[in-house]
Amino acid sequence: MLAWAGVLGLLLLLLWGAWAQLGQGAGPRGSGLQLVCKPSALATHLETRCRSLRGSWGAHWAWRALPSLQSLASLAGPVDGQVHFVRNHLQLHDEGLVALDWVVGPCPQPRRHVSSARGTPVLLLVPNSFGKITRNVSKLCHLALLRGYRPVVFNRRGHNGCPLSTARLQAYGDAADLREAIQYIRYSCPEAQLFAVGESTGAGLLFSYLGECGSSSSVTAAACISPILSPREWMEAQCPWPWQQLLLCYQKVWLSRFATVLAEAVRPGSVSRSRSLRELEEAVFCQAQSWDSYWERNEPLRDVDEVATPVLCICSQDDPVCGGPGGAPPRELFETNPYLFLALAPGGGHCGFFRDGLCSSFWSHELLLDFFQATVDFLLPEKPSSQARRRGARAAPGPCGPDSCRPRGRGSPRGRQRSYTR
Repeated sequence: MLAWAGVLGLLLLLLWGAWAQLGQGAGPRGSGLQLVCKPSALATHLETRCRSLRGSWGAHWAWRALPSLQSLASLAGPVDGQVHFVRNHLQLHDEGLVALDWVVGPCPQPRRHVSSARGTPVLLLVPNSFGKITRNVSKLCHLALLRGYRPVVFNRRGHNGCPLSTARLQAYGDAADLREAIQYIRYSCPEAQLFAVGESTGAGLLFSYLGECGSSSSVTAAACISPILSPREWMEAQCPWPWQQLLLCYQKVWLSRFATVLAEAVRPGSVSRSRSLRELEEAVFCQAQSWDSYWERNEPLRDVDEVATPVLCICSQDDPVCGGPGGAPPRELFETNPYLFLALAPGGGHCGFFRDGLCSSFWSHELLLDFFQATVDFLLPEKPSSQARRRGARAAPGPCGPDSCRPRGRGSPRGRQRSYTR
């Protein structure tokens, strides 16, 4: 029965996507990729040095005509067979468990390494909140491995085969578990620079962490692919009905595996009776609090003014999951915050930024890795000129680490640090 429901849901999504495109025109809505940000030194550097911002922005028009197909291929398509994982289970302070999947080969030798004097940089991936490693995530792991990163995937409690040892799941914007996982990564790789990527609803968790920790996040730069940064509005009104029913069905099947463990925290039958994502969220997380108070604690942008890490958000105007242009992140957020950058494409669906077709690579992955490289290059101290070296000038200090890229006083022995917010 569930299999037939899934097939019917897929057909409805494809028909709905085709109908929406016929009503809006199959061609792209814009001439190319737009970078929305507040003018700053880093923004100028990115526009000059980030090649992907000036390159091809998406797939052939035939694929762009079906954003729902691109989204399904990205979220439900087969994962990259060249990517393998080695799992670490991390026990949290309340005896809960999360899993860290470290990416390993087989893989050719890296073609290019990110500029760093602190060893192999770590790329932390935060998947969506529906508990599945998607094709989008696995392809990014493969490309990051080729680029010289050490990718690791964060799996929440009960997600992707991780045991659920407590009678609680991770709420939408509760960053406590992610904070402990990052502390473990910093302990395991103390000299490595740390980068982070959030996918879809996983971007909300990443934003919560960056806002709560501010300049102490230990993250050099971050990126979000098709972020859902207003989840309350998305669950209440903006998530289109076909996608909502498909995600709701998937969540119910997944939660049914933990019915015994969650029996003390969730009212019997409340999950199965849920008819929308909002009702499901309330059934699982709002037993002892109201809907309003839940989002006061879990809204991803509640501490966005405290974010002190460069963050690139990659979105498309035809995103069928977020509900089209109305579901895109607010432009004012990026036009007023010097740490936030929005790469807005005319097409690409939801996490479906294929370059040439459904079996090709994702241009969004190349863009975010180029963003990381450009950010690191900007943070590197300026090199002395050859004339200064001939005069015996000392070399500039090493690259800023994630814990040392803060403004220093005039008498600092480390010298001048570059500011990317002016």
